[in-house]
Parts: sequence; structure tokens; C-alpha cells
Amino acid sequence: MRLGLLAKKVGMSRFYDSSGINHPVTILKVDEANVVDIKTNEKNGYSAIRLSLGKSKRKNNKSVKGFLKKQNIPAFLFSKEFRVSETDNYKVGDKVTVNNFIEGQFVDVTSNSKGKGFAGGMKRHNFGGNRATHGVSISHRSHGSTGQCQDPGKVFKGKKMAGRLGNVQVTIQNLKVLKVDNENGIILVKGAVPGHKDSLLKIFDSIKKNQKIKPVNKNEAEEINELAQQKTMDDSSNLSNESKASASENKVEPEQKTNLPEQETSNQINEPVVNVAEKKVDSNQNSNSIESNEKPNKTDNENNEDEVKWLSRR
Repeated sequence: MRLGLLAKKVGMSRFYDSSGINHPVTILKVDEANVVDIKTNEKNGYSAIRLSLGKSKRKNNKSVKGFLKKQNIPAFLFSKEFRVSETDNYKVGDKVTVNNFIEGQFVDVTSNSKGKGFAGGMKRHNFGGNRATHGVSISHRSHGSTGQCQDPGKVFKGKKMAGRLGNVQVTIQNLKVLKVDNENGIILVKGAVPGHKDSLLKIFDSIKKNQKIKPVNKNEAEEINELAQQKTMDDSSNLSNESKASASENKVEPEQKTNLPEQETSNQINEPVVNVAEKKVDSNQNSNSIESNEKPNKTDNENNEDEVKWLSRR
């Protein structure tokens, strides 16, 4: 058997898991849970650890003052014993955190239910009541006869009758732990637990579920806390580096944009030069072709003149 925890009921809320499913949960707050006493088989005949919860400012009587002085611990509000199989991993004064439980495991929660005051048999025990008519006048919701005749001549103990409803110890079994927040000392348990807000709860491993969970030592809890702190620091540093990188990228982009128009203008300047040279070459070729065409025309005229001269001579 492992060590449990004492917690306070904060209230109910909802929790969305990684797949987006909505779960109704109860928020349990663990604050200043310390080991105040240890029972061993050699001294007491059984092994148990007594945990405290909260800090107390009220005046204590002599017996409580003597116990606090003997254990060298501060005053506390509540304390409960937990039966355990081993007590070697703990000592008086050790702090027990929510890392004692892991996400996904099942736990049992014990607390006193809400007090509803005096209630009748129909509300308290779900009696059916008497008939509405046919001789029933003022006892429609009464529970009827409670005993027999002269023998035994009494009402047996435990008879279901009207009386105080609620304010009894109730245990809810097989509740799943959905979230464990070590920084804030919060445990999210799926479903409802007995008791009003700020009521005292006992949380321990589920009895009906066969779970193999190793007990957490004080050193292991400190290591888990250090790892969680390092993870948060790494996440914050990664976020700062990403923001710096995005800022530097935003600074580089305008320079690239300013360089692009210069390249475009240089290309535009170079293109007309090439076109002018091509036009010059084309004009030279056209002039040469025109000259070559004009020369044959001149030769034809000369031939005609020669023919005219020859005919005139004849």
C-alpha cells in the first residue's frame, strides 16, 4: 500500500484532453501536506503515516502543544493516517506533493457528504408513501408501522426511519486522474467527489484496480520538480529565440525588397542598349540592300541609251 494525500475540494470544472474530448472534473488542491507522525510494526503493531494539511493560527490545548513540540513541527489544521506497507522512505517533516500520483491512474476519494438536515422516509430512504385517498388523511408521506406486536415489543436498531440526511463518510471508487499540476499543487479527477467546497478529502490508490505504481521518495520528488522547472525554462528560452529569429527575418526582408528594384532598373537600362545596336545593324543591312537594288537599275538605263545610239547610227 502506498501513501495517499490530503486535499481540499475547490470545485468542479471541465477538462479537454489531447483529442479534444470534454471531461467533467473535480479540482483538488494540496497545500502544505507534511508528515507529522510515523507508526511502525515494532512500536505500534501496524505501519502507517500521519499527514497534516494547512497551517493553523488557532490556540491549541496542552496535548497538541506537547505533540508539536515533540515532533518539532508547526501547527496544522487537519491530520489523517494512511496505512502503508513501508515507512522507510519517509521521516517526520517531509513534504508530500501531488507527484505522489501520476496521470492516468485510478484513485479512491473519501470525504463526508453534504448535510441536508432532517428528512422524511421518502426523501431519505426512497419510500413510496401511502395512498392519496381511501382513508388516508394526513399521513400521505409517512413511513408506516415500525415494529411488531407485544413480542418483541420494541423497534430494532437500524430501522429505516425519518432522520438526519447526509453528513456521513462516503468513498467514491475508481476515479481517473486526468491532470497533475505540481507547480500549483492541483489534481484534476474525473467525475464528482463527496463533500462541499473546501471540504477535507482523502486520496489514495484504487483498491479494486490492480495498479503497479512505485512509491515516490523525497529525492525523486525533488528531481521531478527540478525537471519541470528546467522544462519551463527551456520552453521560455525557445520562445524567445523564435521571436528573435522572426524579428531578424522581418528586418532582412525589406533589404531584399529594396535591392530588387535596383536590379530591375539595371535590366531595363541594359535592354534598350541592346535594341539600339540591333536597330543599327538592321539599318545598315537595309541600306546595303537598297544600294544593291539601285545599281542594277542604273545598268539597265545605260543599256537602253546604248541601243538608242546604235539605232541612230544605222
